Amino acid sequence: MAGIRILKKKKKIAMVAHDHKKADLMDWAVYNRTALEQHQLYATGTTGKLLEDALGRPVTKLMSGPLGGDQQLGAMIASGQIDIMIFFWDPMEAQPHDSDIKALLRLCVAWNIPIACDRATADFIMTSPLMYTDYEAIIPDYTSYLNRQITEDE
Repeated sequence: MAGIRILKKKKKIAMVAHDHKKADLMDWAVYNRTALEQHQLYATGTTGKLLEDALGRPVTKLMSGPLGGDQQLGAMIASGQIDIMIFFWDPMEAQPHDSDIKALLRLCVAWNIPIACDRATADFIMTSPLMYTDYEAIIPDYTSYLNRQITEDE
């Protein structure tokens, strides 16, 4: 049976950006400063410091993505500590930690976390009326997966 997780009115938003997308994320964040003030922000490494400077407010900073911040963020998603992820990633640049990035995206989908990977989607999320009220997110039921029969071949 699927569960429900309440995303409170004050959302916990993770913000991540690859090097060539950091300026885009800062521009977007400044444009959405008033809306973001109503929520709690988390970010990986340098992105967090840049956000603090751009917004003039504290951001909970994790480690740099390639140095473990992606895994920290993934653990927070899996444990229900993140409500939304804004991840401006660079589709034109090969990333040495590409497997970490894919894992983050997979976790967001697995745990029904809204994710924006570009400015237009981030704008749609931030302008949704659901951003400013409690929201009942359906948590998928993974009981059958957890209770599956495992053979020696797996």
